[in-house]
Amino acid sequence: MLIDLISATPLPEFHLDLVYKNGERRRFDMRPLLAMRPWSAIARDQQFEQVKVMHGSVLWPGEIDVAPETLYDDSVPLSP
Repeated sequence: MLIDLISATPLPEFHLDLVYKNGERRRFDMRPLLAMRPWSAIARDQQFEQVKVMHGSVLWPGEIDVAPETLYDDSVPLSP
């Protein structure tokens, strides 16, 4: 069972700081996805920074999202 994402903060170089409902913090690197569609549409800082959390995952304008499983599995834990 996945833990709901409650916040996502955009960082330089297309990273996201993620905070989960259980208090866990993780960092996700979006750079590998940005060369592919549909994520190439958010490959500029101004678009990338428009990230929002919706339904336990991240979402950008244009209905661009990342699967919650991918966010969690491909991110690295941050120290508390």
